Amino acid sequence: MTSLLPDLDEFDRVLRDERQLSPHTRAAYRRDLGRLLTFLGERDVAAWSAVSVADIRQWVGSEHRRGLSAASLQRALSSVRSFYAHLLRHGRCTADPAADVRAPKRGRPLPKGLDVDEVSSLLDRPAETPLRVRDQALMELIYSSGLRLAEAVGVNLVDFRPDDGMLRVTGKGAKEREVPVGRMAAEAVRRWVRVRGELAAPDEPALFVSSRGGRLSPRAVQSRLAQAATRAGLPTRLHPHRLRHAFATHMLESSGDLRAVQELLGHASISTTQVYTHLDFQHLAEVYDKAHPRARKRED
Repeated sequence: MTSLLPDLDEFDRVLRDERQLSPHTRAAYRRDLGRLLTFLGERDVAAWSAVSVADIRQWVGSEHRRGLSAASLQRALSSVRSFYAHLLRHGRCTADPAADVRAPKRGRPLPKGLDVDEVSSLLDRPAETPLRVRDQALMELIYSSGLRLAEAVGVNLVDFRPDDGMLRVTGKGAKEREVPVGRMAAEAVRRWVRVRGELAAPDEPALFVSSRGGRLSPRAVQSRLAQAATRAGLPTRLHPHRLRHAFATHMLESSGDLRAVQELLGHASISTTQVYTHLDFQHLAEVYDKAHPRARKRED
């Protein structure tokens, strides 16, 4: 490892004297390159010119497993590329092994999940007024069937089929899908339908209507769910998407059936479902090994 240190010290002087970077920025470079130095030392790599693309990829993988975020890994690779640009300028190596290595993509921001007890505290509260009955039915339906906010407010009365427990939903790109409605959600919707006439205009097709009789707006749903969460004592603001996220997470935890959850959510790509549900690839591999006919081991 000592044979690698002088080049790092020289690079730090270049950052200070020629590029006139701040101590904070130089410390970030040194931290990133120091971790790489430790990794290479454990593998007895004695020269920067001997570092391979495979070494850099393995280092990125080890840093990722250690918990570094995608953004931190991107910054670390940028530090390595800057360092190798310095080495190339001074003839210390002939190639940059980090040039074509990419950090994992940044994950999409996900809503904070709700556990089962939090969902129960939200949905098991008594509803005394028609508006509270409506709100309970709406929340039950979103959680039961994994609906998007736009899908929930877009549901019409004729879309709900209580006899067979199914709901027709129009999703993104005007694509229709049929989703099952759980027993408790179906009962909550039936309770709402019985009092809906007290609020709905005579010719209004929407299942969920406002106090003025027209279709409930997305903004009104957001406001009502936030109020319901406050009454239930939930610690953070409740957005409709958190109920959809809870549906996906709880379904996947119970079933492990990624394809079924994908269909229920209306995702065009299964990769969207993987990200959405925090699914890790080790679990995917286990599901594949158990389910795929050409992956299962033959019995002797």
